[in-house]
Amino acid sequence: MIVEPLNRTLEQELNALLRGASLECLACGEFVLRLPQGGIFCPECGSGLGVAATAEPAQPVSRADGR
Repeated sequence: MIVEPLNRTLEQELNALLRGASLECLACGEFVLRLPQGGIFCPECGSGLGVAATAEPAQPVSRADGR
């Protein structure tokens, strides 16, 4: 059996994200979050798709003991 490679266009990937068929950020590969306003947001790299979804990427949480 021969396995054929699956090549998708950017448009197909964006449509898969909007449909909910894909949960992977196109920029960094991490999981995306669905926003109540209908947009999609990646907390890792800060990229977004839809209604004003872009923001700053997540920052590491510092501990209270200074480590």
